Amino acid sequence: MTQVDHTRMANAIRGLSMDAVEKAKSGHPGLPMGAADIATVLFSQFLKFDAAAPAWPDRDRFVLSAGHGSMLLYSLLYLTGNSEMTLDQIKQFRQVDSLTPGHPENFRTKGIETTTGPLGQGISTAVGMALAEKMLAAEFGKKIVDHHTYVLASDGDLMEGVSQEAIAMAGHWKLNKLIVLYDDNGISIDGPTSIADSVDQVKRFKSAGWAAEKIDGHDKAAIADAITRAKKSNKPTLIACRTTIGFGAPHKAGTAKVHGEALGAEELKAAKENLGISLEPFSVPDDVLKAWRAAGSRGSVARQEWEGRLGELGSRKRAEFERRLRHERPASLAKAVRAYKKELLEKPMVAATRKSSEAVIEVIAGAMPMEFLAGSADLTGSNNNKAKSATAFSAKTPKGRFIHYGIREHGMAAAMNGIFLHGGFAPNGATFLVFTDYARPAMRVAALMGAGVVYVMTHDSIGLGEDGPTHQPVEHLAALRAIPNMRVFRPCDSVEVAECWELALNRIDGPTVLALTRQNLPQLRTTAPNDNPCAAGAYELVPAQGEARATLFASGSEVEIAVAAQKQLAERGIASRVVSVPSLELLLAQPEAKRAAIIGNAPVKVAIEAAVRWGWDAVIGQDGEFVGMHSFGESGPAKDLFKHFGITAEAAVNAVLKRVS
Repeated sequence: MTQVDHTRMANAIRGLSMDAVEKAKSGHPGLPMGAADIATVLFSQFLKFDAAAPAWPDRDRFVLSAGHGSMLLYSLLYLTGNSEMTLDQIKQFRQVDSLTPGHPENFRTKGIETTTGPLGQGISTAVGMALAEKMLAAEFGKKIVDHHTYVLASDGDLMEGVSQEAIAMAGHWKLNKLIVLYDDNGISIDGPTSIADSVDQVKRFKSAGWAAEKIDGHDKAAIADAITRAKKSNKPTLIACRTTIGFGAPHKAGTAKVHGEALGAEELKAAKENLGISLEPFSVPDDVLKAWRAAGSRGSVARQEWEGRLGELGSRKRAEFERRLRHERPASLAKAVRAYKKELLEKPMVAATRKSSEAVIEVIAGAMPMEFLAGSADLTGSNNNKAKSATAFSAKTPKGRFIHYGIREHGMAAAMNGIFLHGGFAPNGATFLVFTDYARPAMRVAALMGAGVVYVMTHDSIGLGEDGPTHQPVEHLAALRAIPNMRVFRPCDSVEVAECWELALNRIDGPTVLALTRQNLPQLRTTAPNDNPCAAGAYELVPAQGEARATLFASGSEVEIAVAAQKQLAERGIASRVVSVPSLELLLAQPEAKRAAIIGNAPVKVAIEAAVRWGWDAVIGQDGEFVGMHSFGESGPAKDLFKHFGITAEAAVNAVLKRVS
């Protein structure tokens, strides 16, 4: 392209972005105006994509980590010819039900790779995408899997702590197909970044094993040369592009004023005149739009060639590749789980549910050895989620199917989102349940965008014992249950563990937490039907002998307590039933009639859980009895702690007795 061609193409991004923000009277025009040159070079010269096929598996991924600059991405989607991103949608920026919300949402708009907005999530998710590309290429070959992951990141992305976790992992794994374009404009909402930060980002990235350099982010030749170098590197690359935020605005450019608010009519007019853009709102010259549409269709030949190569694969390998990209589980998984459940009935397993999980993982890994991708945040021996057959992933062993994430819970959770979004793998990551506090921002994003990832969270209550209240999750079940679209399972024994794992793996429209014990538990289930009782969230584990005067609800390790309490009540002539509740929120999501049948109509309802009460009132009522935690925990042996806090069969019996007339 000639200089004028590039300038006019970049100005199309600037014009649309300014107009959309001005019409909405809300948004962030500064980043799209400043980063337009970077985006123009990337999309017109380097990015491998086809606007007509936004889900093409071997496309390059582009992640706008600086999600507040969403109009940059929406402008690019419209200009390159995304069929859904019409000019009318651009005009509906930040309006209800539009395809142009304030921050990019991949579940709403085709062509958006991941939901961004919370700073740091995009770049960290992109690490997972690049990781998945590396692993899948090693398995299926570079004729089928050979693409890059590009990120446009802001100062804010790099200030967020999760970015340090992410870049450390990417450098260690030598994810050389990950290229981060850093919009180094030196401005944040409060003003110049110098008021709060003096980090040399180039040195920082180099120290983490990246290639890194500084360039002029408005020099199209410098941008192109830097990307060319990055594509040849054997390391991930940071390109720090020095830009002027709000480029072209005569009075607000380079200031915080252009960061998060509309330019205003006078500044908008002056900026357009300064840049040589038509004053007509949302107008793009025909020849400029044609050039952009050509850029959008440039990858169609590469896509068609790739489809030809895919067709040349053997039918079994091609079917396997396509199945895994659909996140469709192999038929062998259900068969293996059914067989394992029958085996458990023949040989009951008394074990901590983290150990029960380990046994199930051996079964799962046998059924889906290459797509089952586990990992742990430096707690492998405690989380027990590494299959014996699994080798560790590393830069030199890309076919490894266990990831040592290091002590990086947040980075792990974000990377898992990227792995799932890329496709080809069923990712699960593990740590202690209490450390969901560190992972929760990425877990929330997973729930928002419907990413089918699994969190193996062990040491799930005061039952972990001597490590004390800093490690004992008291409020965490409630906090996780409060996240929309998050599914939490707390299985009570080995059979429930198998069933919950099956449900977790088959769920591809949202994340699942498996909360597992450190202490041993008996196997309470005596039946293992082909259907899955845990799928309803709760079920009657032990019926009453006669008309039930009380129902004892419990999850996880406390189901054992409920069963013991039922026996003691029976000795007193009081019939009761035990309902195991592996997933409280899944129970509450059942149709009213089914939910009512499971809860039953016994006049006394008692919930038993070694956690806070929040959420249980929906089952037991506000006047129901709760046996659980009302404070933080304590350091001591697990058995002593349950007695100390009154979470015992005797306490459950007394709760019933005081209500039975």
